[in-house]
Amino acid sequence: MHRVGVLALDGVVPFELGIPARIFGAARDAAGEPLYSVVTCSPDGRPVRTDADYDIAVAADASVLAQVDTVVIPPAHSSDTLRVDGRLADSVRAALEHIRPGTRMVAICTGAFVLAAAGLLDHRPATTHWCEATQLQRLFTTVRVDPNVLFVDDGDVLTSAGAAAGVDLCVHIVRRDHGSAVANEVARLCVVPPWRDGGQAQFIRQPVPEPSTGGTAATRAWALERLGEPLTLTDLAGHARVSVRTLTRRFRDEVGMSPGQWLAGQRIERARHLLETTDWSIDLVAHHAGFGTGTSLRQHLHSAVGVAPLAYRRTFRSATALTA
Repeated sequence: MHRVGVLALDGVVPFELGIPARIFGAARDAAGEPLYSVVTCSPDGRPVRTDADYDIAVAADASVLAQVDTVVIPPAHSSDTLRVDGRLADSVRAALEHIRPGTRMVAICTGAFVLAAAGLLDHRPATTHWCEATQLQRLFTTVRVDPNVLFVDDGDVLTSAGAAAGVDLCVHIVRRDHGSAVANEVARLCVVPPWRDGGQAQFIRQPVPEPSTGGTAATRAWALERLGEPLTLTDLAGHARVSVRTLTRRFRDEVGMSPGQWLAGQRIERARHLLETTDWSIDLVAHHAGFGTGTSLRQHLHSAVGVAPLAYRRTFRSATALTA
């Protein structure tokens, strides 16, 4: 039986803390016998404060980590400064010292900061919640942070994006350990998808800065009212009464991108909004977002967030009649 140890740190998030026991605990062999045992510990074995309105009593202290095959570190919103200055608390560092070499390490969400601070992500690919990805990269410059994926499997070190992405990662681990049949059954029992399309890019909001009183603000507002029309750089420059070259320079100064990039981004945002809030066909959404055809929308949306329009709609809408 594969032994899993879950390290609960001060300020642990209860949802993510419970994922390993729920997913691994549901994995059974053909005879119905459990394939994993899960033990939850804290650095000193004492109850752990959560980020909710209750504490959690754990089964063991961190010495139990010397006896497990996989260690999972859920996110914790503690009072230490790990996500500020990248330094591990002495109690956390001491807890990690119990782990045997060769133990598989798994981080859910901002648990990746613990692995990074311990040097376990140096020169390796990793992910975390998209809100924290920039900070993870800033603190730990040798980590190859990918903010767009749901999880990263780098062999003996695995990391996931935020919250429910921990479910995706644990189901993936079951699939890797015991095959698709076991993983699919775990997914059925836990009422979760055995595999989710796309990455966390589809969940990231990337708003363009609010228009200012000068520069290209008026032209941007004008364009937003006409996203369904075949706007060109010449059209935008004509409205702003400047050359295309000047318009491009001002766009880069004010919003950090070219007019074409800005326009494409706004059309993606319009399409996402329409997919989330209407039952319009994909072709109709494409028309109103300025992509012209459903094929063009599919290409642009997949490039931007990694999924097709219908998959995106299924993610963000409750069950409806999908007419596209």
